[in-house]
Amino acid sequence: MSSSPPENAAELKARALRHLARREHSRAELERKLAPHAASAGELQALLDQLEQKKQLSNERFAEQRAHVLARKYGPAHIRHDLKAKGVAEHLIERVSAASELETARAILQRKYRTAPATREERARRNLTQADLATMVGVSRKTINTVENGVFIPSTVLALRLARALDTTVEKLFQLIG
Repeated sequence: MSSSPPENAAELKARALRHLARREHSRAELERKLAPHAASAGELQALLDQLEQKKQLSNERFAEQRAHVLARKYGPAHIRHDLKAKGVAEHLIERVSAASELETARAILQRKYRTAPATREERARRNLTQADLATMVGVSRKTINTVENGVFIPSTVLALRLARALDTTVEKLFQLIG
C-alpha cells in the first residue's frame, strides 16, 4: 500500500477507467496498478468484476490487441511469454497465437503464390503477341509482360481495355486474392 490514504470506490473506479481509456489492460495488470490505491482487496475484486461484467475489462481483448502490436516486431514465442507475464490465461494465449500464426501464414502464401492473371492464356487463344496486344490497348509490350507475370497489377482502366481487346470479362482475366 502507498503512503496516500486509500481511495473510495468512486475514485478507484475513475482511476481504473483512466487506465483503460489509455489502452487495454489484463485483469492481473490492472489489479496490480490499482492495489496500492484500494481500501481493501475485496473492494478491488468487486470493482474488477464489475468492469468485466460491463465488458470494460477483457483479458481476451487485451490478448488480441497486445499480440497484434507485438507481432509487428516479435515472433510467437516472445508474444506468448509476454502475455503469460501479463497474467493472461493459457487458453487465451494459445487461441490468440494460433490465430496470429495462421494470419501470418496466409499473408506469406498470398505474397508468394499469387495467382497470375489469365491474360497470357487469353492472348494465346487469339494468336496475339504481347506487342499486338500492347498496341491494341495503348501500352508498351513490357507492361503486358509484367501484367502477365503478376509483377504489375493493372489499373481499372487498363484491365477494362485488356478485357475488351481480348473479348472477355475482367473477372476472367484477373482473380481477387483473399
